[in-house]
This record gives sequence, structure tokens and C-alpha cells, in this order.
Amino acid sequence: MILPALIARDAAQAWRSGGLWLPVAFLLLVAALFPFAVGPDAALLSRTGGGMLWIAALLAGLLPVDRLVAPDRDAGVLDQLALRGIGDEMIALAKLIAHWIGFGPPLMLAALPAAALLKLESDIIVKLEIGLALGTPALAALGVLVAALTAGLRSSGALAGLLAFPLAVPLLIFGAGSLGDGSGSAFKFLAAVSLLLVAITPFAAGAAIRAGRE
Repeated sequence: MILPALIARDAAQAWRSGGLWLPVAFLLLVAALFPFAVGPDAALLSRTGGGMLWIAALLAGLLPVDRLVAPDRDAGVLDQLALRGIGDEMIALAKLIAHWIGFGPPLMLAALPAAALLKLESDIIVKLEIGLALGTPALAALGVLVAALTAGLRSSGALAGLLAFPLAVPLLIFGAGSLGDGSGSAFKFLAAVSLLLVAITPFAAGAAIRAGRE
């Protein structure tokens, strides 16, 4: 029962620090401001809005990156968990799941009013929701991985963006590409990339946490 307890702890911590509502507010704010930037042309908004929402979802997933690992590291919580025999990989997995619970489903719900603001058609909204369901676990994994790599470093927020960009490109390509793909191949590639990131993050982030302790 260690894993559920760690997930509940991290989720509660995210709620207290505003990590649950901040990504949602960011997505809705971007969706509300985007029409002012490109104009009220419904056809243009429908054509570009889906890709913009994917970029906003990526940035929203990275917003709380400085609160995922660094506070526990600075407070000695990670050391205490290690002394109790809890593996760093399990800690990273718990943070990944808690991070996804905190921003994944709420972000998918927030995408509905955001899509309405951008005048997206119903079939595009369905594809967007499917893509977010497949891609948000990877975005959560990416946030935890970057947080573990940058914990304890100065200007970690700027460095997080630089580290996340190469890994985020496939997600953006296949996520945005799925909005206009009639064959479903983009969804398959998106699912494959998401599965790969979710599978390697507990081990890579756990190794980074362990290296930061030594």
C-alpha cells in the first residue's frame, strides 16, 4: 500500500500549492486570448486552434515542474523515504501518477470550453479529447522526468523548457497531426510515444533522484 499512499500525498500537496487549477486556468486563458491575436475568422480559428491547444497543454503540464521533486528534495523527504526502503523508482512513479491525476483529466475537461472559444468543429473536438487522453500521461511523465533532472539547479524553470522541448516535439507532431488524420495512424504513433515515455520515466527519474542524493 506504499504506492497509493505516496500518490495521495503528492496529489494533496499539489492541491495545496495550486498545482491542480493552475494548468486549467492557463489553458483557458490561452484559448481566450488566441482569438484576439489571430482575429475573429472562424475558419482560421478552427484550422489553427487544435494545434494551439496542444502547445498550451504541453506548457500547462510543465507549469508545476519546479514543485514536483525539488521541495521534497530540499526538505529531506526523499532521504527519509529512501531510509524506509522505498525505491526511487517507486517515488518517481507515484509522482508521475499524481501529476497526471492533477492535470490530465481536468485539462481534458477544460479543453471543451476552450474548443468552443476557438470554434472547433465537433469531430475535431472528439479527436482532440482522444489525443489528450493518450498524450497527457506522456506530458505528466515528461514533467516528472525534467523535474528530477533539474532538482537543486538554479534557473530550473528555464532549463526545464530546454530539456523538455526535444522530447515534446513528437507529442506535438502526432497530437496536432491526429486532428486532421483520417486513418488513425497519428493516434497510434502518439500512443507509442506516450507509452515509451511513461515506461522509461520511473527508471530515468529514479536514477536522477538517486544521483542528486549522492
